[in-house]
Amino acid sequence: MIFLKVLGILGSHKSNGVTRMMLDAVLNGVEVSNEVELLNLNDYQIKPRVPGEDNPTLDLMIEKLKAADVWVLAAPTYWGGLSGVMKNFLDCIRQEVLRFDRKGDPHPIPEFAHKHYVTLTNCYVGKAENMLTGMTDSAFRTMDKAMTTAGLIKLGEGVQTATYGLKQLTDKKQTELEKLGNKINRTQRKDDQTLKRYIELFFIVAAMALITMVIQAGILKLLGQALSFWTNYISFVLIFFILLAITLHFFTVVKHKRK
Repeated sequence: MIFLKVLGILGSHKSNGVTRMMLDAVLNGVEVSNEVELLNLNDYQIKPRVPGEDNPTLDLMIEKLKAADVWVLAAPTYWGGLSGVMKNFLDCIRQEVLRFDRKGDPHPIPEFAHKHYVTLTNCYVGKAENMLTGMTDSAFRTMDKAMTTAGLIKLGEGVQTATYGLKQLTDKKQTELEKLGNKINRTQRKDDQTLKRYIELFFIVAAMALITMVIQAGILKLLGQALSFWTNYISFVLIFFILLAITLHFFTVVKHKRK
């Protein structure tokens, strides 16, 4: 059995608020055979590295990140974006977890590539408003951008809405987050999911092609006449493109948990 080290990273100004409760719930779902550590970013003065100067705090952060197999990032959503505590942390580790080429393009550093991560956030707005407006999406996207660029693989995410005055998570939310933590137990240390993504892409393309053909068949039946080859081809491309655009929009913008 492979034992994992899980690092919970708390990016909130409050040490015992809703964000901490969410993080604790996920970590409670991690089996005791795995090692769990909590890193409260608010306990440290984290600054970016300056060439020629010592930065023991940042060195400590990087060593903890290297040692952990799974990172659980927990931060509230403020002003429709990621909290400053977590954002500062991500900004400061940027040059540490990535290698930049001559053009300034980022590349994952092997020590961090293929690790896994989980993201958690919360907001004051209610469930319905968050589902309609995507208030927490920006916080998720910021964390996802940093993690995926560094080569990490996402395991899942959790969100809590209507946090104003909230003193305790509901049993349902507690169970949901513990299940997310339990998912960590089945994680492999190094998990290149390239093949899985190609398989998923194949089925997405196959499904869109089928839907496109069904739509085309409906159009032909409605018109009651056959289309020329080029008209048929152009209509297929246009329908397929629209479906692809909708699918990509869903997976890049709308897919985040909102309740």
